[in-house]
Amino acid sequence: MILDSKIPQGPLEQKWDYYKKKARLVNPANRKKLDVIVVGTGLAGSSIAASLGEMGYNVKSFCFQDSPRRAHSVAAQGGVNAAKNYKNDGDSVYRMFVDTLKGGDFRAREANVYRMAECSLNLIDQAVAQGVPFGREYGGYLNNRSFGGVQVSRTFYARGQTGQQLLLGAYQALMRQVGKGSVELFSRHEMLDLVTIDGKARGIIVRNLDTGAIERHAAHAVVLATGGYGKIYYLSTLAMGCNGSAIWRAHKKGALMASPSWIQVHPTSLPQSGDYQSKLTLMSESLRNDGRIWVPAKLDENRQPNDIPENERDYYLERRYPAFGNLAPRDISSRAAKERIDAGYGIGPLKNAVYLDFSKAIKEQGKDKIKEKYGNLFDMYLKITGYDAYKEPMMISPSAHFSMGGLWVDYELMTTVPGLFALGEANFADHGANRLGANSLLQASVDGYFIAPYTIANYLADEIHTGKISPDTPEFEQAENAVKNQIRDLINIKGTKTVDHFHKTLGKLLYDYCGLARNEEGLKYAIEEIRKLKQEFYKEVKVSGQGDQMNSELEKAGRVADYFEIGELMCYDALTRNESCGAHFREEFQTPDGEALRNDSEYQFISAWAWAGENKEPELIKEPLIFEEIQPTVRSYK
Repeated sequence: MILDSKIPQGPLEQKWDYYKKKARLVNPANRKKLDVIVVGTGLAGSSIAASLGEMGYNVKSFCFQDSPRRAHSVAAQGGVNAAKNYKNDGDSVYRMFVDTLKGGDFRAREANVYRMAECSLNLIDQAVAQGVPFGREYGGYLNNRSFGGVQVSRTFYARGQTGQQLLLGAYQALMRQVGKGSVELFSRHEMLDLVTIDGKARGIIVRNLDTGAIERHAAHAVVLATGGYGKIYYLSTLAMGCNGSAIWRAHKKGALMASPSWIQVHPTSLPQSGDYQSKLTLMSESLRNDGRIWVPAKLDENRQPNDIPENERDYYLERRYPAFGNLAPRDISSRAAKERIDAGYGIGPLKNAVYLDFSKAIKEQGKDKIKEKYGNLFDMYLKITGYDAYKEPMMISPSAHFSMGGLWVDYELMTTVPGLFALGEANFADHGANRLGANSLLQASVDGYFIAPYTIANYLADEIHTGKISPDTPEFEQAENAVKNQIRDLINIKGTKTVDHFHKTLGKLLYDYCGLARNEEGLKYAIEEIRKLKQEFYKEVKVSGQGDQMNSELEKAGRVADYFEIGELMCYDALTRNESCGAHFREEFQTPDGEALRNDSEYQFISAWAWAGENKEPELIKEPLIFEEIQPTVRSYK
């Protein structure tokens, strides 16, 4: 298979305009004849469903939550990037493009990255019009702050609730279309399979999570906006319900997976405090604007942090990366924290954390100013830990967070299955091997509001004579039967071990061998152990209840079954890339001072993987990365 990224011709800054000029349109009367399914109601899903509904298409919107408002975009805290240059500090679309491409270690397409930066200009105005309460300066102007990997202030924020506020804006737009009848909403429904007819995406099989009923839904196009799969590690910043099943089921129907091993570990999570935990809590990266990260300079330090004098503290990010300091990119900051913790300098009861200290900022700016910026985050920290971060440093630790990998898509955000689109974190497109903070809310929003409405219409222009897609076809029946068979098989195993037992075991295996650091021996070991664990799962897992009723254990079992296959592909992906880049740090490939060592001569490509079948090695297909505007350089933040 040869991958066609469909990048438009012309200079970089004119490619998106050229595409929009040439894109085919569907007139308003014909839009009423066309059906689109959107799976997921986060920022990407809600925005594209609302946009298509407002344009006049018939849209069905699905989410497994009890309300679209509970989609995981709500959890994003720190902000959303836009190259507005409100601080007059030298920002521009081009600078944002360079920062993002460099931040991703030159493992993303130039055209996609530039388009995201270009579209960022419109997003803030749209969000303000929706009523998003961005932070403002005393005079009323929108305020900005910095995030990791940049030297300008381009992040717009609503205290520590930016994702929630942006999602409320998208939710309002979605529910307006639901009220008008252009969007039909199906909450508490989970997609369990993609249906293809003659090679095109034509619908999905879903399970009603309240009744257990299996349903067929047909459409002319399907959009997956189902987020990432970082929950594969079990302990992560993601909610328990987050999973990778929708994109994985689509992968097994022909959609390639790209760069699955590139998963971001966030540097500012609350540390694990015991085996009882099912998730970790994210503390916004925005805290690194004013907080300073350090560990004791002495081993086996038992004094309280406030009793340790300045000259006995190691501000290791400021020491190692003086140009960016505490705002070094996430992958670099997380690895630096892990290095200090592994060397024995970790703090806290389990010695698995580092300090994030606000004493200097409070002294210089006053407690009220810090409270104005981060008050809800400090309150959350106090509620969870019992410690007051105004009086002593926070304790933070790296945690699995965001998937840069996902379904392979072209410039139009369409997968290798015609008619199947992937938006937001469900695709791989814009972040390369590492995502810069505050770019996730940006990508999800611009994909749904500004990009996919053009590209989906361009595809649907060929569908106006197709007629209604019927769910009463052999393809739908076959997919439905496969789903029912899997449900029956899982329930009939009747083993002795819980789903969570297998998930925890898989998560630790992946974190140890395909996490912050990887090596050839460990990855080969992980692949074998995952295969053994998968075999044990199908013999020993216990799924109580029945398939024709509400059954949360059944939901989890299906998702963990997919995680075994996703995890194995992650390890294959990491094993075949003999270089270090971004979140992919192969211990065999590093500089003498411990930094990532990229290999552009052999690995300047996107790894796209095809499903070869059960228990067969996946097929690697390469998409070469061609850089015309800027040439890859050594990624240094020193």
